[in-house]
Amino acid sequence: MIQKLIDKYCQALSWLMVASLALMVVLVFTNVVLRYAANSGIAVSEELSRWLFVWLTFLGGIVALNEGSHLGTDTLVSRLSVRGKKTCLVIGHVLMLFICWLLFKGSLDQVKINWDSTSAAMETSMALFYGCGVVFAVSGAVILLNHLWRLVSDQLSEDELIGIRESEEEPIDVPKPVQ
Repeated sequence: MIQKLIDKYCQALSWLMVASLALMVVLVFTNVVLRYAANSGIAVSEELSRWLFVWLTFLGGIVALNEGSHLGTDTLVSRLSVRGKKTCLVIGHVLMLFICWLLFKGSLDQVKINWDSTSAAMETSMALFYGCGVVFAVSGAVILLNHLWRLVSDQLSEDELIGIRESEEEPIDVPKPVQ
């Protein structure tokens, strides 16, 4: 149930990332055309594109964490017993939860510090810029805790005990040649 909710949340984030990327393309392209054609531009274009890019990166990190598509190596862990894989998964998730805590604390401090500071072009609170770290830390912690719960409640398959995927592409069944 919780995993389905997380998957829906990540799907919504994916659509938000698509919209952000499209808006970035439109802003930058329009700004370039206006600079060359009319010797003017959109003042907020560069700053808004930069903000969207930062948010896009953090939101993409949430989706990648949920899908297990972040970078990693499984050379050692894949050769361990099921118990060894579970132990490594718990250690890795506890370390990632600690990093989420550090990111949450640091980002929240920055949000508080920059609450009254405004950006140069958009004149928007800089707290919104630093808020992406808070969103990532909370979302990442929920995903990690759910994964740990699924491990403890024996809902993870052996394939899910390794925290990365080999490739984005599904393996192709190649028939063996007839001899």
